[in-house]
Amino acid sequence: MEHFNDFLIKLSKIIDEENIEFNAEMKEHTSFRVGGPVDVLVTPTNYDEIINIIQLCKNYNVSFYIIGNGSNLLVKDGGIRGVVIKLTKLDKIVVDGEKITAQGGATIAKTSRIARDASLTGLEFACGIPGSVGGALAMNAGAYDGEMSMVVESSLVLDKNGKFLKLDKQHLELEYRMSTILKNDYVVLEVTFQLKKGDYEKIKNRIDELMERRREKQPLEYPSAGSTFKRPTGYFAGKLIQDSGLKGRRVGDAEVSTKHSGFIINKGNATAKDILDLIHIVKKTVKEKFNVELHPEVRIIGEDKKKKN
Repeated sequence: MEHFNDFLIKLSKIIDEENIEFNAEMKEHTSFRVGGPVDVLVTPTNYDEIINIIQLCKNYNVSFYIIGNGSNLLVKDGGIRGVVIKLTKLDKIVVDGEKITAQGGATIAKTSRIARDASLTGLEFACGIPGSVGGALAMNAGAYDGEMSMVVESSLVLDKNGKFLKLDKQHLELEYRMSTILKNDYVVLEVTFQLKKGDYEKIKNRIDELMERRREKQPLEYPSAGSTFKRPTGYFAGKLIQDSGLKGRRVGDAEVSTKHSGFIINKGNATAKDILDLIHIVKKTVKEKFNVELHPEVRIIGEDKKKKN
């Protein structure tokens, strides 16, 4: 305990106390609205703070996790031991000609809107993706026939040794829901997009159309982490789940959405365990019926809630 107190004293010298929160409930920091408490939540405001916090965690052998706005994250009910570094205060977006550079904590949806306002085309597909720019790049997020790999020029990242790396598109190795960022645990600090000049009205109309389609087809009125499963080669996860008779299947307040079977939603007071149990049922049923293995797209971290004696 003394060791951890010493860690906290040093942490308070790196980052303002207003940006440190103890026993923060992770359900307040994830779009699924589930998850137990984390020992310490920090929200750095510059790159030096990130580097120094990571180094301090390593020096004291304290576990740490880096998140954006928690839109693709499922935190277990027992919470997280150690530190969560939340990057949402690093959210600057700058337009320079046909390029936009966004910090990793900015949302990809806001970046899409800023591109629209600058009459730049290419990011329309991202208008409804709820994640951060860093998370979207790491996952090579996509929607409506577009994906990050089509518009990214380069990224400034931090490697495990606290060293800055500038990676061009080729070295980002962007594949379906995968990148060198995930493979190497890099932290995305900035992403530069190469876009094209376009017609403002056409860009606006396309964004409006995609947002309407999203509202019609996706259960946006309930907390979720977006599509729960990756698309299996040659199939659509939502169709497999629907054809398995799982639409509307519930565990507690976790439900396979009746609007879109690819989404597991929180109908009110779902626990992480409810969602994980439902994920297990879906995987098992689809495997039995179609011999197709589904893999969660959502990132699962934390520990199970300890049972009371």
